[in-house]
Amino acid sequence: MPVYKLIIFDWDGTLMDSQARIVDCLKSASNDLQLTSLPETRLKNIIGLGLREAISTLYPQLNDEQITHFSDRYRYHFLTANDTPSSLFANVNKMLNQLIDKGFMLAIATGKARRGLDPVLIETGLKSLFHGSRCADETRSKPHPQMLEELLDEFGLMVNEAIMVGDTEYDMLMANSIGMDTLAVSYGVHDKADILKHKPLACVDSITEMSDWLLSCDVK
Repeated sequence: MPVYKLIIFDWDGTLMDSQARIVDCLKSASNDLQLTSLPETRLKNIIGLGLREAISTLYPQLNDEQITHFSDRYRYHFLTANDTPSSLFANVNKMLNQLIDKGFMLAIATGKARRGLDPVLIETGLKSLFHGSRCADETRSKPHPQMLEELLDEFGLMVNEAIMVGDTEYDMLMANSIGMDTLAVSYGVHDKADILKHKPLACVDSITEMSDWLLSCDVK
């Protein structure tokens, strides 16, 4: 089995079941700006990108000022007004603690903004389990590999000493572009067939399968 020091997780769709809330907040923000409603499949497909990149993908006609307005309305709904529940997938806490106990370092590479990630890490009680993180408002959005490169630099690691775990093509493309191993999950926002095109080492169908796969790896 592969040998790693660092496991880098995506957040939304990989560790947290937040798809419904994100889609609802995108709908609400677009309604606030009186934009054309888009099908849920298109809204779901941009989950994983940074917010500005997601908005410009959905509504390429918007200028910078309108994108900023959309971003503000989305954040208002996501952080304040929307009560659609988001929860960790079953057994996430158990898996992360087992990985820590085995000696792995853990990190997050997410399309969320810092103001979105930090509160949810505190709410879920997971903040102390992660040794580092990068958010899309601090660096370049997926699929650009900058957040992975920065994490490797922070930990002083080579690319072959880490693995990226995610549910979207953006995660796979980001890691593939610098030659980092990937583990894909099929229960998130992108279709399994699309993720498999990017040749992950494996594709798991649940947190339990993810845990078994990662715990079978050796710690470098």
